[in-house]
Amino acid sequence: MLFYRAAVDLSHQTLNYVAGVIRRHRRSMRSLWRRLNPGQQALLVLVHLRKAETFTELGAGFGVSTATAWRYVEETVALLSARSPKLTAVLRKAKRDGLHYLVLDGTLIRTDRIKADRPYFSGKHRILRELDQAGIITLAGKAYQGAEGPLVTPYKGKNKPESQQQANRSHARLRGPGERANAQLKGWKILRKLRCSPSKAGHLCKAIAVLQNHRVAQAA
Repeated sequence: MLFYRAAVDLSHQTLNYVAGVIRRHRRSMRSLWRRLNPGQQALLVLVHLRKAETFTELGAGFGVSTATAWRYVEETVALLSARSPKLTAVLRKAKRDGLHYLVLDGTLIRTDRIKADRPYFSGKHRILRELDQAGIITLAGKAYQGAEGPLVTPYKGKNKPESQQQANRSHARLRGPGERANAQLKGWKILRKLRCSPSKAGHLCKAIAVLQNHRVAQAA
């Protein structure tokens, strides 16, 4: 087997942040020794999330077994996902802060897992219920037209009057920050095609959102 050096386009601050999360977890578990130290485990996980390298490739590159690489990733994703705020808490904070509206945006993630009686998985309906209960006006794209709840979507149809066209342009500008934030998640190649159960997509997205928010905070 041939080996080569490679790079991942993330900062040392991101690496140190993840390593700190792992280090505190090991200390709480009194885990005295592992094959990789917290920094090496953090780098392994970041490579997997950012570059979508397989567990076999990770194992070969970091000198551990495929099973160990999988355990390191599963453990760290769970730790990061747990640091993501719950939807109900986010909505309460938005209401407490007096925000006038929220932006709802979704995306499709390809997967290599197929199930005959349920080929697609979506958490859209749960989100809509939470928004309805919170009673906060939410701007969403055309994909949400016809959905119940406090959603405001663009006008549909061709040959719309100028007033509706102007409203759609304003609607798109207001949704822009949310759509850009969502698009940034796709910079993490693991979300371009899942090689795991679709039920894990939520945890992966939460973990990556935590990392992405940390990057933004460090850059501010």
